[in-house]
Amino acid sequence: MGLRIFGDSISGNCLKVRWTAERLGLDYEWIEVDLLKGETRTPQFLAINPAGQVPVVILPDGRPLAQSNAILLHLAEGSDLIPADAYARAQMLEWMFWEQYSHEPYVAVARFRVRYEGQPVNSLEPRLVERGAAALQRLEDALAAGSFLVGDQLSLADVALVAYTRLAGEGGFDLSRYPKVQAWIARVEAVLPIKD
Repeated sequence: MGLRIFGDSISGNCLKVRWTAERLGLDYEWIEVDLLKGETRTPQFLAINPAGQVPVVILPDGRPLAQSNAILLHLAEGSDLIPADAYARAQMLEWMFWEQYSHEPYVAVARFRVRYEGQPVNSLEPRLVERGAAALQRLEDALAAGSFLVGDQLSLADVALVAYTRLAGEGGFDLSRYPKVQAWIARVEAVLPIKD
């Protein structure tokens, strides 16, 4: 049995796993799990991932693995998406940890509330908006130093961060305020198999 990816196509965390598998030419089966219908809370899904979250993969040997960035690291082991240099690899991990702690909880949550819950942008919690804008500004500042987040080529740091950054406008963030981020999104989209 090959790699199976359980994910919801509205989730950037799920899509970055799909993009990585495709970028690496991995053979996989995508199993759509609808978050909005509560499909991550069924007994069948909880048997796969007791945390009740997507993405989760079942590896060809039958072992499950959850958490998007852990999955990315496992799938990309030995590929050019992980820098060979130890310090560059640590920088990549720094960005990936930052993405889950200081970016996704604000940018992705704002997007979900506006796009899928129908909340007006002007009624979002100010802290959510402020921290999302701060995360986008952090990316803008970092991208002044190069074309990608680590070194001069695509890494998992870019894959992890582009997923929700490219859709930040759906959460009320004005990406035109971040021209370096916009240019970076275009560069990443040009080398990743991203399909809308």
